[in-house]
Amino acid sequence: MNQTPLPAAMCEQWQQRHIQFDSRVSAEQAHWLVETLKNNAFAEDVARVWSGSEFVAITCIGQPEMFQQLVTSGDLGASYDPGCYAERLADQLTAVSDEAQLLRTLREFRNREMVRIVWRDLSRAAELEETTGDMTALAEAVLQCALDFLYPLACEELGIPLDKQGNPQQLVVLGMGKLGAWELNVSSDIDLIFAYPDAGETRGGRRSLSNQEFFIRLGQRLIKALDARTADGFVFRVDMRLRPYGQSGALVLNFDAMEEYYQTQGRDWERYAMIKARVVAGDQQAGARLMAMLRPFTYRKYIDFSAFESLRSMKAMINREVQRKGISGDVKRGAGGIREVEFVAQAFQIIRGGRDTRFQTPALKDVLPLLAEEGLLPKEHVQQLYEGYTFLRNVEHVLQGWQDKQTQLLPVDENSQLRVAALMGFPDWSFFLCRLDCYRGQIRSLFENVVAEERQIDSDSPEKEAYQLASTVWLSSDPEGQMLASLAAIGYGQPDEAANWIVGLRDSRAALAMASDTRGRLDSLMPQLIQACGQVPNGAETLGRVLKLVEAVARRSAYLVLLRENPVALQTTIKLFSTSSWVADQLARYPALLDELLDKRTLLSLPDRATLADELRQQLLRIPGEDLEAQMEVLRYFRCSHGLRIAACELEEILPLMKVSDYLTWLAEAILGHVLEMAWDQLAERHGQPKTVEGEPAGFLIVGYGKLGGLELGHGSDLDLVFLHNADSAKPTDGDKPVDSASFFARLGQRIIHILTARLPSGDLYEVDMRLRPSGNSGMLVSSMTAFEKYQMGDAWAWEHQALVRARAIAGSEKLAGQFAAIRERVLCSERNRDELKSTVVEMRDKMQKHLGSGAAGSGGPQIFNLKQDAGGIVDIEFMVQFAVLAWSHEIPGLTRWSDNIRILESLEESGVISAEDTQCLISAYKKYRSAGHRLQLQQAPSTVDATEFAAEREQVKAVWQRLLG
Repeated sequence: MNQTPLPAAMCEQWQQRHIQFDSRVSAEQAHWLVETLKNNAFAEDVARVWSGSEFVAITCIGQPEMFQQLVTSGDLGASYDPGCYAERLADQLTAVSDEAQLLRTLREFRNREMVRIVWRDLSRAAELEETTGDMTALAEAVLQCALDFLYPLACEELGIPLDKQGNPQQLVVLGMGKLGAWELNVSSDIDLIFAYPDAGETRGGRRSLSNQEFFIRLGQRLIKALDARTADGFVFRVDMRLRPYGQSGALVLNFDAMEEYYQTQGRDWERYAMIKARVVAGDQQAGARLMAMLRPFTYRKYIDFSAFESLRSMKAMINREVQRKGISGDVKRGAGGIREVEFVAQAFQIIRGGRDTRFQTPALKDVLPLLAEEGLLPKEHVQQLYEGYTFLRNVEHVLQGWQDKQTQLLPVDENSQLRVAALMGFPDWSFFLCRLDCYRGQIRSLFENVVAEERQIDSDSPEKEAYQLASTVWLSSDPEGQMLASLAAIGYGQPDEAANWIVGLRDSRAALAMASDTRGRLDSLMPQLIQACGQVPNGAETLGRVLKLVEAVARRSAYLVLLRENPVALQTTIKLFSTSSWVADQLARYPALLDELLDKRTLLSLPDRATLADELRQQLLRIPGEDLEAQMEVLRYFRCSHGLRIAACELEEILPLMKVSDYLTWLAEAILGHVLEMAWDQLAERHGQPKTVEGEPAGFLIVGYGKLGGLELGHGSDLDLVFLHNADSAKPTDGDKPVDSASFFARLGQRIIHILTARLPSGDLYEVDMRLRPSGNSGMLVSSMTAFEKYQMGDAWAWEHQALVRARAIAGSEKLAGQFAAIRERVLCSERNRDELKSTVVEMRDKMQKHLGSGAAGSGGPQIFNLKQDAGGIVDIEFMVQFAVLAWSHEIPGLTRWSDNIRILESLEESGVISAEDTQCLISAYKKYRSAGHRLQLQQAPSTVDATEFAAEREQVKAVWQRLLG
């Protein structure tokens, strides 16, 4: 790459850096630099690097001895031999005696070598492959040397981990992503997975630990050695989220558990991740055995053309993220970016790797030549891919080398643009951008040819006459004349209402303020909308809903283009808006959801429970752990998008009622699990881990009540939650800033509620109701398990025991979930006076009906039926179920097994408490009421119907009530 003269702004910055250096160092050091600058080549390099990297300049100015030694040693001008980093670091660590010294030495070593690597990269003394190779070797060296230091310490403190045959066990560290592929950036996280060979126990410590516990503790210390920020900085940011089960999984698994996970639960994206997996530290021999065990998961024995389909899905997700975040200038994730080159290579690796082991390599530079050699891509296309990839990676290093930060976004300010252009060898930004766009265009074209789906051409165009009428309507200024006739001819039953909507949008401030190009897009779209809405039964109402969306996106014309150019999305939008005002309002509030309508197959196919949680995990993996707001936005989009898909399946009658509630409940469960992880990680990082009375790590449990506990969530349902823990409330946490456990869990509960309820631009996640916790609003936000049991056994009211019937563990500690289930069973199985219980339940039901039923003031009177609160409605059935569980569970413990009404009713029938005829009557009525309630929810209507509806069902339910509670 040619070096161009530095622009004036960079020359000025170099002069300022030189002045700063002179003011901070000794006279001897200042004189040394002046003398050294007489070497013209060095003078050019230092001016380029110090003005091109704030990180290098500040480090050199702050550590002049290190800078002088780096220059005089000749290391800036030399390429390192293999193993050089590891040898030098190992020598320095011979004088280190404790972990504090280890952290300091690692950081000093890292800072020196990072200055050297960035210097050589920006001065073009090193080509791309040398730079990425140096970064990878540096990471491997600090990992191995830190592990070599920490493992003996851990064995001394905890004992030696042994397998069942008595053989010592070592940690295996897998490097993923760019670390695994020898392609590490100049400011990259390192993605790691920890494993160990076999289960067993330690021997020689104060007490025996499982091998897993030993290696978890060792792994935590290794992460701290590299990732912790001290006064000396950090070594590498460590990301462990690619491990099995992600953040919710154990930090370390043995080989058998690893193999079991990937063979039974591994996802497509994990296959792609495993392509770049490599043993980078620890027991290399055992690591080779692990990689052999995992290879069948990554590479199938057959030619696997499913790779293209899964790649399309992965790239589509990234494209939607890029569009939503407005990061098209991202040289990695944007169109024609680094990721697309990697995707092309990985597609062929997945397809061919099972049959041709040459494709089983992490490194991109080794894969691309194989594509030409095997005739999979023309040689000139492969050359274009690698040239573009090299250019983009060099741009990435220029962006990241500026402040030692992980970024791939092109700058927007002029000085930064000039700096990037100059360091890339261009006289100004426009020349650089021209070359960049050329490379990205080539990559995008090749990517589309290889893996992208062909754009579907719509064959069902609107009839010409109807379309022309719709065009006339949109441009007409005569709402009382020809417009009404035209709308009627198109198919509108209420043309005057439709005309009002059209004129309202056309004359709105949003439409009048549009730029000419945006207005042109609107004018092109509107005839299609008008014509299509006229074909549905409630055309005018649907048009009004659609035009609210159009007005909401008026300033974001990309959505107008999306609807105009994607007939499937347009037709799907109109059909959904026609059948549900709730869907219409969701899309108007959050137009990004229009992306979900592009592919009707995806819209109307729902993932299973495990896949749902895994999809959320994938999306959160792409967000830095410290960016809470971005994580919260991902959670909200995930909830909205899947809620839309569930609603669409319900409206299309693809899903029956029970499945709709199942999916909505699974969605909430997945979100709550990740919210708990996020909140816990943030607090634990600051305060450490809370402990139990026995000194073990404490756990936390989210319990769901009501519709969540009963697997009966509807669209827009709130969440009834109770939080429990098993810590010793008086014991402090074990972190640098300890707090008592009670305070830790109170803050954890508050953080969870904040993540769920905070109003962001995309809204909240869920409304949360905590009133069912012990003592209600006057009680502690988070209760200990002991206090919860004591309250339930001694102080709880009958209605609280009724609520406990529908309670179940949702997220958190499995151990606590088991304890909660046992407490719930003991409480529900307590023997009660059946007559007293009946009196209490009937009294409570009468109060509710009086205040909440249709007979309450202003509630509509006898002409309507409140599906939930009126006699013979949903609450009557729920109260009968709860009464029966509380009244008979001491004799029939199996009644406490389920928390949902349908399965409890079936259990009551099986046990003979309620007759088969009465059970089927209650189940049938319950399902009908809830189905009607769901339909009303989707129309945002009250849960009331005409009093004549469900008359037979109401009488049957009331008759059962009389037999059971009368």
